[in-house]
Amino acid sequence: MDSQPAVPGPLLGGEAGSGEPMTVKPDVAAPAEDEQAAPPAKTRKAVIIAWAKRLLIVAVLAAATWSLYSQWDEVYPTLLALPWQSVVLSMIAVLVGIFLGPLVWKIVLSDLGAPVRFSDASKFYLVGQLGKYVPGAVWAVLLSMELAREAGVNRARSFTAGLVATGMGVLASLIAGLAALPVMLSGRPESNQLLWLFLLLAVGLPFLHPRLLTWSVNLVLKALRKQPIERRFTGVEILKALGTAVAIYLCYGVHLWLLVNSLGSPRWDTLILSTGAMALSMTAGLLAFFLPSGIGARELVITATIATVLPSGQAIALALVSRLMFTIADLAAAGSAALLVYVQKRRGAPVPVPAED
Repeated sequence: MDSQPAVPGPLLGGEAGSGEPMTVKPDVAAPAEDEQAAPPAKTRKAVIIAWAKRLLIVAVLAAATWSLYSQWDEVYPTLLALPWQSVVLSMIAVLVGIFLGPLVWKIVLSDLGAPVRFSDASKFYLVGQLGKYVPGAVWAVLLSMELAREAGVNRARSFTAGLVATGMGVLASLIAGLAALPVMLSGRPESNQLLWLFLLLAVGLPFLHPRLLTWSVNLVLKALRKQPIERRFTGVEILKALGTAVAIYLCYGVHLWLLVNSLGSPRWDTLILSTGAMALSMTAGLLAFFLPSGIGARELVITATIATVLPSGQAIALALVSRLMFTIADLAAAGSAALLVYVQKRRGAPVPVPAED
């Protein structure tokens, strides 16, 4: 019995019975492989936030520049009288301390399960820190959170890291500030008014325990109606962050010590005194958040402490020179961090995806 030849269906051939294969013709032509999908249009909220961030950066840069300009006439004569070698080495010490700051954030974020590159941590920390030159600490916090979001860290986690890193910094400053305690107890009225700061050390030290630190952070997040952190802090990472923060104040102490020694006979014991003075002055400036970068509060502490080894006039002048050098270093460090991230992008380094809150 002869079998009948199969008749190709409409999906396998052209005309019925022609025996010719038929190709499927889609209704819409497939896009070329090199074509890329158009990026989604930005929402009005995203555009507003982007422009607000740009305006905030311009505002803090303007405030930092004005701070630099307004101090110049007062410190220029003293700055010229200092040996240039001491000024250069002192500036290097400041820059080393400033660039250790992002490392504290990097350690804390890694412990929170949000690891970031040092370059990204440098950008959102160092650029964000310029917000301190605008009265009110909120601007530095907001700017850091927005820049951290671009690095893939959501706002809740960056806020948490900032809270912990700031607490670490205060405790580290008070630990280093113990070096200046003998001078503060010597009876100078300006110094004695700051003794209450060491109460913060007694209150804060227990919170270095991982369980208590995790509980307190979750309590703050709960009050802000945010989700609690998924993992507990670890003791090793806490000690690493605290040790790095102490190293920052040691660098700042070297900065002031070099300036003090340049105006008198070199003394190694002033290194301990200078470290304590810088550490306590930073904490005083942080607590005076209503002042741009704690201006006035920092100088008061430095002057009161350094006046024990130098005439009062020179102590005041060095406090102002120190302020000027920190302003220059802040601007230089922020610019360097932003430039580093830009160069990495130009070289094709992976760009973090902005985090969703």
